[in-house]
Amino acid sequence: MLTATALLLTAAPASADPEPAGGDLTDRLEAVPGLRIIEEIDTEPGFRYFVLGFQQPADHDDPDGQSFEQRLTLLHRGFDRPTVLHTSGYNVSVGAFRSEPTRILDGNQISTEQRFFEPSRPDPADWDDLDIRQAAADHHRLVEALDGLYAQEWISTGASKGGMTSVYHRRFYPGDVDGTVAYVAPNDVLDHEDHAYRKFFRTVGDDPQCQQDLEALQRAALERRGELVDHYTDLAEQNDWTFDRTIGSADKALEMLVLDTPWAFWQYQPHAEACGEVPSPEASTEDLAAYLDEVAGFGFYTDQGTLPYTPYYFQAATQLGTPSVPTGHLDGLLRYPGLFQARSYLPDDMDVPRFDRWAMPDIDHWVTHRSERMLFVDGEYDPWGAEHFRVRGGKRDTMRFVAPAANHGADITALTDEDRSKATAALRRWGGVGDELATMADRIPELDDAGERRERIERGFR
Repeated sequence: MLTATALLLTAAPASADPEPAGGDLTDRLEAVPGLRIIEEIDTEPGFRYFVLGFQQPADHDDPDGQSFEQRLTLLHRGFDRPTVLHTSGYNVSVGAFRSEPTRILDGNQISTEQRFFEPSRPDPADWDDLDIRQAAADHHRLVEALDGLYAQEWISTGASKGGMTSVYHRRFYPGDVDGTVAYVAPNDVLDHEDHAYRKFFRTVGDDPQCQQDLEALQRAALERRGELVDHYTDLAEQNDWTFDRTIGSADKALEMLVLDTPWAFWQYQPHAEACGEVPSPEASTEDLAAYLDEVAGFGFYTDQGTLPYTPYYFQAATQLGTPSVPTGHLDGLLRYPGLFQARSYLPDDMDVPRFDRWAMPDIDHWVTHRSERMLFVDGEYDPWGAEHFRVRGGKRDTMRFVAPAANHGADITALTDEDRSKATAALRRWGGVGDELATMADRIPELDDAGERRERIERGFR
C-alpha cells in the first residue's frame, strides 16, 4: 500500500512532449479570438509557459461596449492532460508555478488575474462593473475560448479570495468545469451577524492562555498609543508612507493594526511555538512594536500597503462582507468606533454602492443545496474558516475537510491520512486520471516551490 504522501503525488502518465500534434502551440493560441501572447518564458523541461492577455467586456451585459485586457498565464503540460483553472482573486503571478491540484493531476494550469486588479482594469474604470457575476463571466468566457484547445477535464481552484472566486464562478456557470477545490474560502453569509467569529476567538487553540496573552498585548499597545504612534510616524517618514488617502492617520492605522493582531496571529503563526512568544504587557515599547510589526506589519496599514488591494476592499464593502473581531476587552482604549470594516480602507473620494445583502446568501444556498463535485479545505485554527461553506455531500459528490491545527495555509497535504485519501481520490476522479495509482508524478522544485510561495502570498492578504 502506498503511503499518504505517495498517494498525494500520484498522477497519470505525463505527456512525452508538450508540443501539440496539430500545429505549433503558439499558432493555436494566437488563433483564439481575443487572446494575445504577451510573452513566452522558458521553464522546466516538459512544460511551456506563457503570459497572456484576453479581451473581456467591462460589462458583460454590454458586450459591444468598453473592454479591457485580463492578464493570465498558461503552464502547458499537454493536450492529453486535464486543465486546472487557478483563480487568484487578486493579481496573477507572472512566474511559472503549479498549484496543489495541478501537481496532483500533473495537468495544465491557467492562472487568472481578478478584474480591476492592475493591469487588468478598464480605463476609465466604472467600479459598478466589479461584482461577483461580472468576474464569474470573465472566467466563463475564458473557459469557452480555450475549451476547444484543452478538451480534457477541467478543474477550478483557488485559495482564500481565490477560492471564493472559484465558488462564485461555479454558482453562475456550474457546467464550465468538472470539479472545484476551494481552499480556506470564507463564507460571510450575513455581514451583520458575526457571532461565529467572536466564538472562534473564544475557543481557538488548545490553550486559553494564548488568546488571553494576545488580548493583554492589545491592551498594552493601546495604553502606550502615544509612543507607538510616534514610532509609526518615524517609520512612515523613513519609508515615504502616507495615510491620508485610505485609513486617515497614523493613529487610526495603529488602532486598526492592534485590532487585527490576534486575527493575523491565528491566520499565520505556527501555533504550538508562537503562543509562547507573545510579549508580556510589561515588555518594552520597542519589543511590543517589533512584535506587532512581525505579526501584522506596520507597512500594510499605509496607503502604499492598502491601495493595491482596493478592488478587494470594494468587493468586501459591497458584496463579500467583512468579519469582526472581539473588542470588549479594549473598552475605554478605542477611539474610532466602526473602524474595523472594509470601507475604512477605501479612498474617501470613491463612490461605494450600498451593500448587496442578497449576494452571499444566494451563493451559500446554492453551495448547500445544489453544488456538485466541490471540495472545500479549511484549517482548524484559521479565523477565515469561522464562517465556512456548508456542504451536504450525499450523491452530489461535494465535501469539506478540516486540516487539524492548520491555519490559512491549510491544503490537502495537511489533512489526516483518511481525509487526504478521500480528497485526492475525488480530485483524480473529477480530473479524469482514473482511480488507479499508476505512476508517481515527479516533484519539480522550481515550479512546485514557486507554487507554494505564491499560495502563501495569496493567502496572506486580510
